[in-house]
Amino acid sequence: MGKYAKYWYTLIGVLIVTFSLLGFYGAEVYRTAPPIPGQVLVQGSDKPLYTKDGILDGQTAWQSVGGMQLGSILGHGAYQAPDWTADWLHRELTAWLELAAQKDHGKAFADLDVGQQAVLRDRLKTEYRTNTYDKAKDTMVISPLRAEAIAMTAQYYDKLFSNDPSLQKTRESYAMKENTLPSAERRAQMAGFFFWTSWAASTERPADNGGTGASYTNNWPHEPLVGNQPTGENLVWSVMSVVVMMAGVGFLVWGWAFLRKHDEQDPTPPQHDPLSRVALTPSQRALGKYLFLVVALFTAQVLLGGFTAHYTVEGQTFYGVEISQYLPYSLVRTWHLQAALFWIATGFLAAGLFLAPVINGGKDPKYQKLGVDVLFWALVVVCVGSFIGNYFAIAQIMPAEWNFWLGHQGYEYVDLGRLWQIGKFAGIAFWLVLMARAIFPALLAPNGQDKNLLALLTSSVVCIGLFYGTGLFYGERTHISVMEYWRWWVVHLWVEGFFEVFATTALAFIFSTLGLVSYRMATAASLASASLFMLGGVPGTFHHLYFSGTTTPVMAVGATFSALEVVPLVVLGHEAWEHWRLQHKAPWMANLKWPLTFFVAVAFWNMLGAGVFGFLINPPIALYYLQGLNTTPMHAHAALFGVYGFLALGFTLLVLRYIRPDLVFNERLMKTGFWWLNAGLVLMIATSLLPIALYQFHASVSEGLWYARSEAFMQQPFIQNLRWVRTIGDVVFIVGALAVAWQVVIGVFGTRAPAAPVGALAGARR
Repeated sequence: MGKYAKYWYTLIGVLIVTFSLLGFYGAEVYRTAPPIPGQVLVQGSDKPLYTKDGILDGQTAWQSVGGMQLGSILGHGAYQAPDWTADWLHRELTAWLELAAQKDHGKAFADLDVGQQAVLRDRLKTEYRTNTYDKAKDTMVISPLRAEAIAMTAQYYDKLFSNDPSLQKTRESYAMKENTLPSAERRAQMAGFFFWTSWAASTERPADNGGTGASYTNNWPHEPLVGNQPTGENLVWSVMSVVVMMAGVGFLVWGWAFLRKHDEQDPTPPQHDPLSRVALTPSQRALGKYLFLVVALFTAQVLLGGFTAHYTVEGQTFYGVEISQYLPYSLVRTWHLQAALFWIATGFLAAGLFLAPVINGGKDPKYQKLGVDVLFWALVVVCVGSFIGNYFAIAQIMPAEWNFWLGHQGYEYVDLGRLWQIGKFAGIAFWLVLMARAIFPALLAPNGQDKNLLALLTSSVVCIGLFYGTGLFYGERTHISVMEYWRWWVVHLWVEGFFEVFATTALAFIFSTLGLVSYRMATAASLASASLFMLGGVPGTFHHLYFSGTTTPVMAVGATFSALEVVPLVVLGHEAWEHWRLQHKAPWMANLKWPLTFFVAVAFWNMLGAGVFGFLINPPIALYYLQGLNTTPMHAHAALFGVYGFLALGFTLLVLRYIRPDLVFNERLMKTGFWWLNAGLVLMIATSLLPIALYQFHASVSEGLWYARSEAFMQQPFIQNLRWVRTIGDVVFIVGALAVAWQVVIGVFGTRAPAAPVGALAGARR
């Protein structure tokens, strides 16, 4: 560790504390998850209305139609159809009121006087908030009146997910294909699953299970009929999150101003690009196909995104062409997200494989090229296989028992079937092996060189290789609260944590290798950045779980630490400037202008998309009303593409520049690609996603989430017009994507890498 000991001890201390919190409260998620009753009984009857096995069968039925890609559960999922938890709850509550009004007064509820309505509302609230689950008997008992309300609601869902003509217009509004779930038995089971999630969202958690007078979901969703309002703990920890964020920013600015070393001069850059004077190895020359795969999947993903967005205005057709029976919304949205994860991950893997021989002294380990080729084709097989499996699952062609393993898991971002998920994990683990074969000899060589930066890069590579495996810790019938805990290990911790550290460290390694920044400053900055990322990022994973059946301590930890995720983003303006000015430090840096420009965009979108839009929905009180609204895709587009998308494209262009030394970037193509991508993203957000989100926010606060996601609200002409306006931003973005993709295709296939050595790397590692 040497002179970097304080940085290493800080990072290790941060990891010990944060993973301890994540593990301890993860055990609490298991212990306090909302119970799934062995039997749901109606008073006076011993015949169960629902059973635990039936509810879990319903969960698998919901997964088979696309799960979170068709509406959402507990606020997580797609945004076109309703949130089924909030929608079921409101429909069941209104059905209960109508039945009670007819039974007690012989009138419709709307025809009762104010006093009579108040009495029924009070009875409703008492019945629904009273927890009748008996842990000893593993049963829950409901009234006959509620059983009737459940039957009425289930009948509606049976019609909605079939091809009943009375709800054809509703299916179109929700972008659902006809006969979404053909089996009547499976529809009934899925209704039981929806009922159970709404029960957990409305009945109060008992004191011996961490209860504080709120539902299992901390009173989410907002539903005035049943008394679901923000809890006191919600407000307290929301205020605390703002205070912590402001304190963190203050300490960062203080440290930046007073503790940062100012006395070190930037190194004098070499007269020639060190990396361009190194012989390309066979494994590096083989990376062209990776870069092509990146832009091929990128192009497909962007086109699928435009296709998916159009379904929000024409729910079953594409400009009048009936297509939803073959390519329904839930399928194209699945492919849209999965393609994004595949191409972004491939861009990162290619960057690592390019660096491996550089770290190894300009040499390939034995059989490295073979390994690179095998990994590529394995990625292709997993990608194609998972896409085909998604199709057969959502088309309901695949047998139900195969769906989870070969078809569609139903969970956003980890939609691919479990077999393909295992294949993807195996591929990433194999990438780790390829990287380790090159890195470890250099790391362990007794040559007296400073290897702290290389050690940090190695650590991030190991974490990327292993932590994707956390997505295998749940099964098809795992409790959804437990599943969500592990899913966010992949979506938040693996992507937003370890990939962030790898990207920061890889860039620092590249720039120090090029002689543009000092090795000491690159190492110190990378270690400090890693500590900051992990401090907020690891326990900040819990901010996704406030309302997924967890207790108040999870909310407290998530709110407090996720506020710290914003802190390191404060200095990104300076980071953008540092990246931008590198191109002027040496004449040969002009060749790297466009990769650097993409890295500048990463800093901007990290600040706006991850920082501003992320913190907008991080405090519990904000997310209470905003979860499941268009604020989430606004944050997702700006952060996932704005940060990781631009970063992967920057890595792609950087690797392309070196494996094709004769390439000269086409200025017209690159200007079009860069500026139209940024402009398209801004237009998507400013003209459509943000206005719709604000309009929904008001509806969620004033009426409830059920209304903000309802057909009546989302099909208003004002919102439909905003959705049509988004087409402009989509087209601009697509033009930019095609320009970048074409540049990479020209670079990969239009030039050839020299096979002969052109020099030797000097001073690439300290």
